[in-house]
Amino acid sequence: MNLSLLDLGIIVAYLVLSLGIGFWISKRASRNIEGYFLGGKELKWYYLGLSNASGMFDISGTMWMVYLLFIYGLKSIFIPWLWPAFNQIFMLVFLSIWLRRSGVMTGAEWIRFRFGDSQGAKLSHIIVVVFALVNVLGFLAYSFIGIGKFSAGFMPWQLSSDPHLNEVYYGLILTFITMLYVVKGGMYSVVITEVVQFFIMTIACVAIGIIAMQQVSPEMLAKAVPQGWDEIQFGWTLNLDWSAILPAANSKIAEDGYSMFSIFMMLVIFKGVLQSMAGPAPNYDMQRVLSARSPTDAAKMSWFVSVVLLIPRYMMITGLAILALVFFNDELNGMGPDVDFEQILPFALANYVPSGLLGLVLAGLLATFMSTFAATTNAAPAYVVNDIYKRYINPNAPDKTYVYLSYIISIVFVVLGTAIGLFIPTLNGLIMWIVSALYGGYTAANVLKWYWWRFNGYGYFYGMLTGIVAAIPLMFTDVSPLNAFPALFLLCLIGCVLGTLLTPADDMQVLKNFYLKTRPWGWWQPVLLEIQKEHPNVRANTYFKRDMANVVVGIIWHSGLIAAPIFLVIQQFIPMTIALAVVIVCSVFLKVFWWNTLEDYPADMPAKLV
Repeated sequence: MNLSLLDLGIIVAYLVLSLGIGFWISKRASRNIEGYFLGGKELKWYYLGLSNASGMFDISGTMWMVYLLFIYGLKSIFIPWLWPAFNQIFMLVFLSIWLRRSGVMTGAEWIRFRFGDSQGAKLSHIIVVVFALVNVLGFLAYSFIGIGKFSAGFMPWQLSSDPHLNEVYYGLILTFITMLYVVKGGMYSVVITEVVQFFIMTIACVAIGIIAMQQVSPEMLAKAVPQGWDEIQFGWTLNLDWSAILPAANSKIAEDGYSMFSIFMMLVIFKGVLQSMAGPAPNYDMQRVLSARSPTDAAKMSWFVSVVLLIPRYMMITGLAILALVFFNDELNGMGPDVDFEQILPFALANYVPSGLLGLVLAGLLATFMSTFAATTNAAPAYVVNDIYKRYINPNAPDKTYVYLSYIISIVFVVLGTAIGLFIPTLNGLIMWIVSALYGGYTAANVLKWYWWRFNGYGYFYGMLTGIVAAIPLMFTDVSPLNAFPALFLLCLIGCVLGTLLTPADDMQVLKNFYLKTRPWGWWQPVLLEIQKEHPNVRANTYFKRDMANVVVGIIWHSGLIAAPIFLVIQQFIPMTIALAVVIVCSVFLKVFWWNTLEDYPADMPAKLV
């Protein structure tokens, strides 16, 4: 790709702006450890929402979803349920409020809030730190792979004659630049920079969607895709036959294992609901929730993420996919069985975005990489410094010591994550391992911690340990992590239950404090009875049915927000209108039965705990 001086100037100006914000804000971020990791809990919910949306709008995920839409058509809106994409609905309805009521700084600190300071709690604390750091390394490797593939496709300089080394060198350069601003500025830098990035990114998304609508007519698209590509509904099988257009696509569908689409959807829904009920993994999403000013602000932040993220993001994804479908098929067919569908995004940009706008689009896509990488990097020192060094090694160090150590830990994890990324060839393989194997091992213990009073620190430790140990070998085998999820979940569940029932219950005072502040629904009756001896007005959470109704409506609302921009860009305006109508009806329902019912703490909460 030959970039004009104007395009290069826009990209350089953006990178300088990002670094400038990081260093300008660093003085405020380095006042103390809470300021560095949580922004002092001073950031407004809509800023955090924009930041979280920007952090989720990553270049690696965008490349993956462009490929999904290209191959699977409208049915691809369900495939990201692997993450699961709808976990934000569970967050906004109840989990963000429950999580933020704790008042802690990290996921590992939350474990102490839930299980106390017993030996089992200490083991749980250690295992969640281990999981969090493995998770951080996985996502840093994922981001590195994506930015290397992307940047090598558009940068005008060939740093190596070997295409793979060229991707590596560009990945290293952009990783280093991103590391500088996030290490220096902490959460303040991450959030403020991501708000700027979000607006750049939105302009880029809308521009690509419009360009695609001008370049690709509905008739041109119909000739480039198999029958059923533009239909959301599906049967027992996928029923997409690419044989006459792009035979390699059929091989890719078989390799992905999605041909029996109904079975795939059953596994995805089973896995997605359980993982959503478990709450956020200890990563950047959890850090945003804990950074909110109040529990209701945390819920509003989770809602705002979907509102501002989905429509612009899917305009870009759809625009890039249909440009490639119509104009890139010959090149893809020429690659034979070794076709690289992850090159669709660079191709579409190189050939169909005009100079000037291209620089802005590329800056916006660089922003998506920097957002995710920065947010992930900021999570690592929160666990190492706050949950290991401060707790076990030097609990009374000056705040400056903790902040400076955070700089070092961030650098170390960037280096390790990058090194891992050098040995992983594809995004799809790493994504499947993270969302199905690693998170599969996380699910059982983290579901039980919210909903079962008897579940203790030992149960959490043995369940999580089983999951991590079982997940790691799946990275090096041909077993599908998604197909392995039910067995992995069952194995971890057995570890949780045996670990719990064969060891003493946690201290009742710890359980009472947790339940009073968090107030989850579930099996908490013995704890509630103990609380009522001292606080007879305290009542159980009876909102399970209301919350589940809001979740169902919220998932429909979320799906409508995805479908509407896809139908817009492919110019199917009647289905687009139906999707928007669904969004409006669901929005009214959520306004009445969710937004209007939000409360920071239950009315019967003892005043001393608020």
